[in-house]
Amino acid sequence: MTTKTGPKFNLTHDELLEFYRQMLRIRRFEEKCAELYQAEKIRGFLHLAIGEEAIAAAIMRVLRPDDAIVSTYREHGHALARGIPMRAIMAEMFGKAAGCSGGRGGSMHLFDKATRFYGGNAIVGGGLPLAVGAALADKMQGHDSIAVCFFGEGAVAEGEFHESLNLAALWKLPVLFVCENNLYAMGTRLDLSESQPDIHLKAQSYNMPSEVVDGMDVVALAAAAHRAVAAIRNGDGPYFLECRTYRFRAHSMFDPQLYRDKAEVEAWKAKGPLLRFRTWLHDAHLMQDDAFQAVEQAVDAEIEDAVRFADAAPWEPVETLAQHVYGAPAPFVPAAIPAPARKLTYRDAAREGLRAAFLRDPRVFMMGEDIGHYGGCYAVSKGMLAEFGPERIRDTPLSESGFVGAGIGAAMSGMRPIVEVMTVNFSLLALDQIVNSAATIRHMSGGQFGVPLVLRMATGAGRQLAAQHSHSLEGWFAHIPGLKVLAPATHEDVFGMLLTALEDPDPVLIFEHVMLYNTEGALPENAGAVDISKAAIRRPGSDVTLITYGGSLPKTLAAAQELAAQGVSAEVIDLRVLRPLDTATIIASVTKTRRAVIVDEGWRTGSLSAEIFAIIVEQAFWELDAPIARVCSTEVPIPYPRHLEEAALPQTPAIVAAVQKLMSK
Repeated sequence: MTTKTGPKFNLTHDELLEFYRQMLRIRRFEEKCAELYQAEKIRGFLHLAIGEEAIAAAIMRVLRPDDAIVSTYREHGHALARGIPMRAIMAEMFGKAAGCSGGRGGSMHLFDKATRFYGGNAIVGGGLPLAVGAALADKMQGHDSIAVCFFGEGAVAEGEFHESLNLAALWKLPVLFVCENNLYAMGTRLDLSESQPDIHLKAQSYNMPSEVVDGMDVVALAAAAHRAVAAIRNGDGPYFLECRTYRFRAHSMFDPQLYRDKAEVEAWKAKGPLLRFRTWLHDAHLMQDDAFQAVEQAVDAEIEDAVRFADAAPWEPVETLAQHVYGAPAPFVPAAIPAPARKLTYRDAAREGLRAAFLRDPRVFMMGEDIGHYGGCYAVSKGMLAEFGPERIRDTPLSESGFVGAGIGAAMSGMRPIVEVMTVNFSLLALDQIVNSAATIRHMSGGQFGVPLVLRMATGAGRQLAAQHSHSLEGWFAHIPGLKVLAPATHEDVFGMLLTALEDPDPVLIFEHVMLYNTEGALPENAGAVDISKAAIRRPGSDVTLITYGGSLPKTLAAAQELAAQGVSAEVIDLRVLRPLDTATIIASVTKTRRAVIVDEGWRTGSLSAEIFAIIVEQAFWELDAPIARVCSTEVPIPYPRHLEEAALPQTPAIVAAVQKLMSK
């Protein structure tokens, strides 16, 4: 449905001159960056958009200050045209503390909260779901702002491209997708990587208006952007622009450009946006040589000023290295929810926690696969669609990376999303968004943006689901700075941890063990939010410390009960929080009992149990009376037959045997 009609569009003389000034600023800035790279003032990857300046200048002209921008790693022009001060951008290129991202993002990660510039993204296609989430948040909050996402043609081969376009079209979200088609995904020509090289047709397959624009013609681009933005603000949903352009320089400064010949590059340079527009301005008697010279002198002066500023700016002190990994959470204040003590299942306790969160905060919403009409794979959200409606209980397509990324963008834009990933193995499809975006944005933006996202997923084995649905990957995620990882093992925790997590300024992952859902237990009177920074001693003891979490807690408590009958007093620690670990509770207990057994459903090699083992050795080695023992899953994919599955997992007899062996020493 290619469209080229729209509201009347006119440009004033001053706007035409501003287009020239902006394109020249971008061109000269990047040329200076290339020089500075050769001088080793700028390091890492440097991706230049020389030849593509018209797109940034035109698109930014039609946007409002409250619109959100999500960019790609070739984003210097977008940042400049958006209005981020050149000094701050250049200082960021140098890695200085005065940079727009505090020196922590560099060339590929320019952030600026003041202009709603959500940063460049070094992952091809990785920014697309974030823009969808930003648009979703704005729409849910009643704003008429839009989100704009810039990406290259290489991104259209990524799953996140298709997931994002589908989600935006499905929910009629105010997103402008801008494909900067420079014909080469790094060094691979478009017709060698795409069976359908007409990219705008891909957008049409999602029932989305799209059009092709000459990416070297700033006026045509501005007119197309005007049409697109008007349609989006009218409530028509997303719009797609394929801007056909060309980069005159290499993919990055490391690229020898062996994949294209010089004649091709020179042919494109002859119709470059600056040369073309300058010639038109001159021939139309809109701007003469003295005016061009004045603009050039002003731009050069601005660039030299930015270089001097960046060169003289101080480096961030090494002492601040650990800043901007996590935000500062509000002090934990227990908040009871008036209700009598009651018996219920772990599943019901989780649902009650969700209901309490929804009733307490209108910013809270949930999205995921089959959580609404189906009621959730494990029936945790059953009935919530009828109670809270489809705006807050959002069934998503089967597109984990897309909707997790959308949750990240929504969290950055003021909402408090709860994203449910059906099972932990499906989280691997969203690993990029969790690890490369959610965990890093606070740090890369110099603390400007947080991601207050809650990600829930079912984990663990025991239901004869075979190898692909029986993972315990909590330890993987607990390895990542920037994430907080919870493993509620009790009814009170699965109810109350969620409430506290939603108040946290950072992404919190909650792992609910599948074997706990049907267990019955008590929710105390006036249960409420619980502390998510501390481990819990579930059973005091004096002879040995048993350290565990999640679905292994009931087995470990059963082992402690059996050991008590043998005269062994076992203290049981429920870690509850896997990152950051409460090492103080662990060390205090081991110092008292002088023996430790770690029970972990993860595999032994590289496991969370290995980290705890190391912590005890580092901090309490001389307090031990026996070697530390571990009871972990056997290092095989989890089998389907029940007897083999049970043999592969930590069980109570193995825990008892491990303690007996320690006591014999």
